[in-house]
Amino acid sequence: MTTVSVGDQPDAATVAAVHQLYGFQSGHIDNGRAADWAATFTPTGEFRSPSYPEPIAGTAALTEFARAFDDAAWAADEVHRHVVTNIAIRRLDSSTLEVGAYLQIIATPRGAAAQLVRMTTIEDRLELTDGRWSVARRHVARDDAPQR
Repeated sequence: MTTVSVGDQPDAATVAAVHQLYGFQSGHIDNGRAADWAATFTPTGEFRSPSYPEPIAGTAALTEFARAFDDAAWAADEVHRHVVTNIAIRRLDSSTLEVGAYLQIIATPRGAAAQLVRMTTIEDRLELTDGRWSVARRHVARDDAPQR
């Protein structure tokens, strides 16, 4: 992500909306609401992560991805939490934002201590459509993977 300059900073309402987006998005995937999670992306939204072999794109594929994530947590008898912090927002134009953040994935096995599964960064491109921000493209980088 490039350095944010003063002219690129979004207004307070945009910052709040982005924080809400990430909060709802994390809650949706952590609580098995796969379709709601996928709906936080644009209809052609794309998710790329070195944890998965291929990019996931489009509402149907994103829904299935989130459903599989939830199924894996249930199969492992774990509660998973996505924790998004250090959100930095850069306005590209009136309907496009670049957002960088840290994303931690925590797994808590039932009856055991929580464990950090992955520490990552996300780089998102958000688009404003029908009055709400949605993820058009997400790139995840793992801290334990070679850097690009």
